[in-house]
Amino acid sequence: MKHSSRARTQFNRFALCMFLLCLIACIYLQSILNTRFFKCPSANSTRFMENKQDTAPRISTTSSPELTTTGEPLRTMEWHWPVWGENSAKLASDQKKAVANFKRVNKFNVTFLFLRRKKYRLNHRELLCQLKTRVPVKTIKAGDGPFTREAWEKYLPKDNPRERLGPFKSCAVVMSSASLRNSKLGEEIDSHDAVLRFNAAPTEGYSIDVGQKTTLRLLNSQLVVSEKHKFLTDPLYKTGVLLMWDPAPYSKDLYEWYKKPDYNFFQRYKAYRSLYPDQPFYILSPEMQWELWNVIQENTAEEIQPNPPSSGMQGIVLMMSLCDQLNVYEFLPSRRKTDFCYYYQTYRNKACTMGYYHPLLFEKNLIQRLNHGSSQDIMASGKVTLKGFSQYYCPPANRAHQG
Repeated sequence: MKHSSRARTQFNRFALCMFLLCLIACIYLQSILNTRFFKCPSANSTRFMENKQDTAPRISTTSSPELTTTGEPLRTMEWHWPVWGENSAKLASDQKKAVANFKRVNKFNVTFLFLRRKKYRLNHRELLCQLKTRVPVKTIKAGDGPFTREAWEKYLPKDNPRERLGPFKSCAVVMSSASLRNSKLGEEIDSHDAVLRFNAAPTEGYSIDVGQKTTLRLLNSQLVVSEKHKFLTDPLYKTGVLLMWDPAPYSKDLYEWYKKPDYNFFQRYKAYRSLYPDQPFYILSPEMQWELWNVIQENTAEEIQPNPPSSGMQGIVLMMSLCDQLNVYEFLPSRRKTDFCYYYQTYRNKACTMGYYHPLLFEKNLIQRLNHGSSQDIMASGKVTLKGFSQYYCPPANRAHQG
């Protein structure tokens, strides 16, 4: 029995030693793998993964790889987050009913409904060239149609935004989305040469997330005529170059629009220009909004709302005409996606992301196709990177495509 007990003790010691050796070997091997082959995800990525247990990483070689001592590229861990990829099936029932009603009413007498969809999918360059050659970024000037020189000469600017501002190398387009809350993107946004903001979106009190710089502000006519927004007195509307748009008939007939604008902003515009004659303030031509709508519809596999594109989409195209490159923040939602609408309000409505009146869902799909950035940029920062029109040579537009 004594001999058996001694043998058992020796075996246990041997087993313990082997276990410890295996454990040390595993730890050593893991440290080599982490050091040589894997790039660890950031703290933000790790926190997000805790909420996305079913999201799997994929091993790939980066486009600008680090090199090993043998000159071979390191294999890095590239995290592929779920990013924007919505379609109309994801719309809530009330949104679907509203869209169907917009199509039935067809307020703007759209006649181009469903003439288009290409039988082939445009590549990136072709799609950008469609926007560059077919969507005119023009402003109203005295002498255009009913805007007679006698009545409008002293109010409408004689130049256009590009002549005044000149081309920019880098631009930021900052949406008003509540997803910008707690983003800490303010410093990055302000580092751009020019920044576009929308409607009543403030910077004071929110600069850590959205920045302070405002080079241009795009307004809809509803805000301009609204007493609630104090357009004539609020200093918010005296910073940067102002541009305004109003929904016009699909025909783009200036006389028809002048007789019956969607919001009768003409007198308010004149009042503002009389008060602040040195403040640049432009009216975008309605031709822009409907040619942009045409391109969106042609490149969408289903029928979209016969309503003008959103301020956000129009602003993106505007800045593509002014900038060599632009970063668009929270048009495609990041991991901070929320049903709240604006970073400066607590109003909640899913339609602010998915679209209701505007064909916002389809606008986002188009912008995603134009994105030069990464999925990680979208998920972490809600940032899409686009090339400006100046970066591409495009042949003249085929007018037959324009309806």
